[in-house]
Amino acid sequence: MAEFYPASSARPFAPPGGNQGSMSDIDHRRQTFFWLAVALLLSAIAYLLRGTLTPFIAAAILAYALAPAVARLQGWRLPRAAAAALVMVMTMAVITAVILILIPVLQSEYRMIRTQLPALAATVSTRLAPWVEQTFGITLALDAASIRDWIAAQLAGSSQDLLTALMQYVRSGWSAAVEVIGLVVLVPVVLFYLLADWPLITARLHELIPRRWVSVADDALAETDDLLGHYLRGQLLVMLSLAIWYSAALGVAGVKHWLSLGVLTGLLAFVPYLGFGLGLAISLISAMLQLGPAQGAVSIAIVFGIGQLLESYWLTPRLVGERIGLHPVAVLLALLAFGALFGFAGLLLALPLSAVALVVLRRLRRGWLASSFYRRP
Repeated sequence: MAEFYPASSARPFAPPGGNQGSMSDIDHRRQTFFWLAVALLLSAIAYLLRGTLTPFIAAAILAYALAPAVARLQGWRLPRAAAAALVMVMTMAVITAVILILIPVLQSEYRMIRTQLPALAATVSTRLAPWVEQTFGITLALDAASIRDWIAAQLAGSSQDLLTALMQYVRSGWSAAVEVIGLVVLVPVVLFYLLADWPLITARLHELIPRRWVSVADDALAETDDLLGHYLRGQLLVMLSLAIWYSAALGVAGVKHWLSLGVLTGLLAFVPYLGFGLGLAISLISAMLQLGPAQGAVSIAIVFGIGQLLESYWLTPRLVGERIGLHPVAVLLALLAFGALFGFAGLLLALPLSAVALVVLRRLRRGWLASSFYRRP
């Protein structure tokens, strides 16, 4: 990167003798403070514009994941722009298909829960209290009527369907409208241009690295790319496998909308623990409303118990691998922390930034163990 203060402009002011080194040090410190201030200013601007930057961040993450596919198509003598357009169209088609499958089912499940959950809660509460008292000797003072009325009041307070709630969210302010429109319209456009110009963009970003840090940065970036790419590819295979399992198992159990619930649970598996818990809760309520409290609870317990064992002891070790080092608790912490700081854009950046942080921490650990401060007896 070119120096902010050219060397030719500094040397004429240097006094003769041995003070050129001190003037060079002062010049270096000035540049360090200047570029540090520029970096802080750019970070502050990015934080203030985090809502507006969400579609660009989403497109950049998708471009990173899809760039190898474009490169492979380009290797088959397909022009870069045509390969980028083909990959982008296929990706948007898959995302649109998943959304069109899930939204109607979620609306139907929501209406069913709103109408039938109060009665189910009353039934469960009247059966739960005698069972707990008989099994554990604990008396539960449950008022079934009060529980039913409270749930009915809570659901009645939000009686609009999902599309109505979404439209109200869009009308709530310009920031929300910009975010929704950006995700729907801007992401495909930005994704195409990023995929088409990905080699040029990465080369120009590489030019910004200070020359004395190039070798270290290249090594760290290569390790981060290997870590993140392997994790993303493995996690996508895990999600696909779980979606197939849960769809098939819920269909055998007799749960309606088994395909949509299975796909939703498989997609939610991207968020460790939280995704599993949310998918379990939705499927459990749906099964208990359709099959009855006892049969629904037992069926979902079997399906999700086997699914969790399958994910933990076979799918994740084989498809993701233990060498990745991204512990599910660390991923969950990163999602919550970056989501709280930057909103939806933080959720998109959580996984890449956690992978970068993991590489940095590994290098710091190696440096600490090799330091004389640590090794001195």
